[in-house]
Amino acid sequence: MKKTVFLLAAVLCGALTIGATACGNTEGKYTVYAPDGAPALALAYAISQKDDCFDYRIIDSALIHVQVTGRNPQADFCILPVNLASKLLGNGDSYQMLGTVTNGNLYFLATQEQPTITSENIESSLIGKTVGVVQLPNVPGLTLQAVLGDHNIPYKIINGIQSEKDESAVNLLAVDAANVTPVYGCDYYLCPEPAATTKINKTNFERAGDLQQLYQAGTGYPQAVLVAKKSVIESDRAAVKQIISYMKESRSYLASVQPTTVLSLLDPVRTEGLTSSFDANNLTDEVIANCSVAFTPAEQAKQNVDLFLEKLIAVNASSASTVLEAFYYTDTQ
Repeated sequence: MKKTVFLLAAVLCGALTIGATACGNTEGKYTVYAPDGAPALALAYAISQKDDCFDYRIIDSALIHVQVTGRNPQADFCILPVNLASKLLGNGDSYQMLGTVTNGNLYFLATQEQPTITSENIESSLIGKTVGVVQLPNVPGLTLQAVLGDHNIPYKIINGIQSEKDESAVNLLAVDAANVTPVYGCDYYLCPEPAATTKINKTNFERAGDLQQLYQAGTGYPQAVLVAKKSVIESDRAAVKQIISYMKESRSYLASVQPTTVLSLLDPVRTEGLTSSFDANNLTDEVIANCSVAFTPAEQAKQNVDLFLEKLIAVNASSASTVLEAFYYTDTQ
């Protein structure tokens, strides 16, 4: 009897050992971090696979940089804004970019008397107008400025809603999300999802343009990227290929499941006490689609990422950095 128990225990221990090391990580699961918001949606399919190789964590976006910096970075894999990745990791020494995961979630809002902005009427629609921009100093505002530059449209940053407007330029004003209202006084607002849809549902705003469609012939822009720790790439290519395979399914998966399913996947891996950008009241099929989740491998995304970083640097030299070739992961390296 004792022999039988011993053999069963040995088999069980062996199974646990095999399970713990199946993905090549002898120290446990690989950590996968993402900031709360649109980038976190890219993890839904991966989480649904219940792969014991990975430990998913959705955290405050203000803390995402901490996970990939320092002497012993916590993240084995991490999703973060492309401009932040370029500044922190662009030399490719500690992390490499596996691919882009989101492609923009910014939309213009306005009351119905304002025309919807398109590539054909952007100049006539915006010259002399005031555009309130949520996160003007960051990627949303920088991308808008890049788009205006591409269309050779002059713009001016003003300090307040009462500031004197330049009638020959687009007047850009930094606004808090709480001030995105018809009564605040801007002609247009540029706002990210899901806040954009929430504002439409609660006010007389209408969707008045899609910044992704205005960028580079409607291709969207490389907003967030997935990076992997160099040591993981070198020691466990199977795990790297596995997470890439999950990311490749993210777009079709999000298009096929109910928003409630997405919430049920993301909520348990979110930092305790962190208020989610998404909830049952604002996460709809439309919002998910508007968050532009789609994975593009690094080799295919490289040209677009380089171009986008170049545009951001042209607007604000400190907003991003040029990256080295070593920043981009390849299947053949």
